[in-house]
Amino acid sequence: MPARILTFLIVVAIGLLGAPHLPPESVVHRVSEARLASFPAWLAVTAAKAATAAEVVKRPNVLFIAVDDLRPQMGCYGQSQMVTPHLDALAASGTRFDLANCMVPVCGASRSSLMTGLRPTRSRFRTWNCSTEKDAPGIVPLNAHFKQHGYDTLTNGKVFNNPGDCQYGWSEPDWRPGPMRYHVPENQRLHLERNVDGRRRGPATEMSDAPIKEYRDGEVLGKSLEDLRRLARKEQPFFLAVGFHRPHLPFVAPRKYWELYDRSRIKLPGTYREAPQGAPSQALHTFGELRAYADIPARGPVSDETAITLIHGYYACVSFVDSLVGALLDELDRLELSGNTIVVLWGDHGWNLGEHTLWCKHCCFETSLRAPLLVRVPGMPAGVKCRAPVEFIDVYPSLCELAGLPLPEHLQGTSFVPLLRGADGQTGKQAAIGRYGNGETIRTTQYRYTEYLDDRGRPMARMLYDHQADPDETVNVVEHPANRELVDRLSKRLRETRGSPPRHPSAR
Repeated sequence: MPARILTFLIVVAIGLLGAPHLPPESVVHRVSEARLASFPAWLAVTAAKAATAAEVVKRPNVLFIAVDDLRPQMGCYGQSQMVTPHLDALAASGTRFDLANCMVPVCGASRSSLMTGLRPTRSRFRTWNCSTEKDAPGIVPLNAHFKQHGYDTLTNGKVFNNPGDCQYGWSEPDWRPGPMRYHVPENQRLHLERNVDGRRRGPATEMSDAPIKEYRDGEVLGKSLEDLRRLARKEQPFFLAVGFHRPHLPFVAPRKYWELYDRSRIKLPGTYREAPQGAPSQALHTFGELRAYADIPARGPVSDETAITLIHGYYACVSFVDSLVGALLDELDRLELSGNTIVVLWGDHGWNLGEHTLWCKHCCFETSLRAPLLVRVPGMPAGVKCRAPVEFIDVYPSLCELAGLPLPEHLQGTSFVPLLRGADGQTGKQAAIGRYGNGETIRTTQYRYTEYLDDRGRPMARMLYDHQADPDETVNVVEHPANRELVDRLSKRLRETRGSPPRHPSAR
């Protein structure tokens, strides 16, 4: 090490850690040679500690934004009817992953899988309210790994599904806003009542003139802005996780976001009321999550008018969250943190807006499993559009690589950092694998193949969709003779992943 650098590190070390204890002047001459000989060793150790401290300070910050029930319903994903300028700008300044797949299309399980970097199984990460700590005991989650390596880790809103889950991984207590609430008095009254069957009595949508700060996500934004300002004053790098609840049901948003859309121009999806030809019964459900609301029938189809209102409400909530994300990013710029902060935004899974007769998530169709993933890294290319399959378990190893942290041995994902560098980037991953209930599914760049298993793990129903010829998954072609070899290959990959998850799920 050059002398000038060593001298600098020693000076920094003394400033950070204090000088070594030396005897008072009256007894200096009685200090043994051994004591004096130890001084260079102290200098070396102190210099090493100072170098480590300097490395921690130089590491990038992470702004980690989770959005509940957000499908790729944004302008940057080709949805031209959407008003999402801030999300579109984030995509334009970084990488947009077009084939990002959640691991399980339900809130808790999806989040637990992403935060641990572990695949879901038939006994792990299955339900909306699963516990990360119980399902993956001894596993160090993403937030805890960053905390262990010198990061100040904070969380506001819904990141893990359950409050307090993996609390030890946060530098401060998990912060959440108050309970869900409506803003129109009549809706507040309905919300407090109960049907004889215990259904919630609030409506599925609401438009109001309440100020943004009175919405739960407005509270999350306010707390996160305060934290950014506080963190900006520290030398320590930060990992700030922000979880927005909308566009989760009920679709409650300020009036001005509803007014961004002309309801008369909102269209029902082309597959509305039409299940895919040849789809097995296991692929469908009766969307019980939506039926819990007072203005949704307990059984049977949703009327066209109600469907349009629901789609309108979803759009309004997406634009609402877009504005909140914009406020976060603006504050990052104002505080001059953008140049050293990685921004990751992800939706925990997709959402059905009437496609295939379905609402909500909870299925193995593309609409439920495909989710947005936007990543902006200082110094990396802007405007990258990645068509390679990516799994949410890839987020953990990717952030470790970007931050210069070691990779925990338990990780089952693959870093997508090479893909951030542009079209020539490769990770070796050719497919994304997910599951829901007894269904297991694999997505390549062209196909989605799904198997529904019996209690002994044997396929009892299957689906195959060719996204090149049929991007809306309208015809199940699993029984076509020409697809036999393809089906066998994809089925084999599912079996291999089920038995011993490979680092690079591959399929052509």
